[in-house]
Amino acid sequence: MPRKIGPGFSTRAIHVGQKPDPATGAVVPPVYQTSTYAQSDVGVHQGYDYSRAGNPTRANLEMAVASLEGATHGIAFASGMAALSAIITHFKAGDHFIVSENVYGGTYRVLTQVFDRFGIGSTWVDTSALDNVVAALRPATVAIMVETPTNPMMSITDLAGVAQIARERNLLSMVDNTFMSPYFQRPLELGADLVFHSTTKYLGGHSDIIGGIVLTSNNELAEGLAFIQKSVGAVPAPFDCWLTSRSLKTLALRMEQHQANALALAAYLEGRTEVRKIFYPGLPSHPQHELATRQQRTPDGRPGYGGMISIETGSLEKARTLVNGLQIFTLAESLGGVESLVNHPATMTHAAVPRKKREAFGLTDGLVRFSVGVEDVADLEADIGQALARLT
Repeated sequence: MPRKIGPGFSTRAIHVGQKPDPATGAVVPPVYQTSTYAQSDVGVHQGYDYSRAGNPTRANLEMAVASLEGATHGIAFASGMAALSAIITHFKAGDHFIVSENVYGGTYRVLTQVFDRFGIGSTWVDTSALDNVVAALRPATVAIMVETPTNPMMSITDLAGVAQIARERNLLSMVDNTFMSPYFQRPLELGADLVFHSTTKYLGGHSDIIGGIVLTSNNELAEGLAFIQKSVGAVPAPFDCWLTSRSLKTLALRMEQHQANALALAAYLEGRTEVRKIFYPGLPSHPQHELATRQQRTPDGRPGYGGMISIETGSLEKARTLVNGLQIFTLAESLGGVESLVNHPATMTHAAVPRKKREAFGLTDGLVRFSVGVEDVADLEADIGQALARLT
């Protein structure tokens, strides 16, 4: 008799896509590290014929993340950028996207330097003001693509409002939910048509895999994306899928600690004179704190603000002094791992964005971004404190 899996988030994170192996009874499903599958007769197989088209370990991951996002379908890819590229490839020359102006630099790069050459256009606006979204609409617009909170300025977009604008005009609304994870934000519940993640970040959570995934309950979209997944072939390796599925089991625990540490550090940073400005939606001083509190919620209804903080130091020299003075925080690309990382967006994650455009939405040479890990918060505070002291 099939086991009934409970409705709770952590229960699903641990059990969906994690059935014991029927061959041996192993509680942890094996890694299907295979490229091909034996067929009992010409054209007769057991659901899998070639691992680019389908792999049981990948299917388990897709099922698990879809469950956590409240989606019917999950389509996994080799990276977050592969997932995004598959989404864009679903459209055609002449189509037009409206995109949040402050997004991950790779998103800007692939749209403006790759897909623009194939006739897929994009307009970049501050989507935190819905009037900007409406003003950017064109006859060729097919979708509104939002990142919220934005990377690294932590600007918040009203997801229900964007979904309504899209729905009224027969457009698609798409959300990069990497910063929040489905534990703190579930855009499909707010009306979005599609959600995507870099599973490299919080879903993987240990800085040891590269991956991406798209989630949707739109059958037509899912069918088209699965076709692109199979045809283009940017699929994740089975072992990476297995590692990500393993990491999902502790997602709720990790996100709670990421947030607890970030809330404490944000309050500490807000009181430091060396910090010109702080960007964290969990602070009441954040201009969109109320919106973040309303739409970023844990599965049991509590506010969720995440583990990402950005601060303005005032200059490149001060930013360099700060990041080089840290001992526990590691200067590195990426985010969302259990270890704390620090990033200089202007020269690292957002170097592909032109300076004038970066500075227009506040991303200066003095901006520093923290991915707050799950270490002892007193140690993290002491590390930031001694590094900030070097600025004076």
